[in-house]
Amino acid sequence: MIGSLGWQELLIILVILALLFGASRVASLGGALGKGIREFRSEARGEDESEDDESSDSESQSDSEDESKKT
Repeated sequence: MIGSLGWQELLIILVILALLFGASRVASLGGALGKGIREFRSEARGEDESEDDESSDSESQSDSEDESKKT
């Protein structure tokens, strides 16, 4: 549905929002939304990195167990 909106429609929606809430309020909401998206992305990347660390730790543990069984 949003994909069918052109830039003219989006501009009209932004003008209506500015009239309803005030330009400063719309700007602060946009900033808060951007900050939330950045935090979400950084947390998502952080979880990926921690999963990679955990998998490498488990691999190193299994390697050390294999070596101890061989000797």
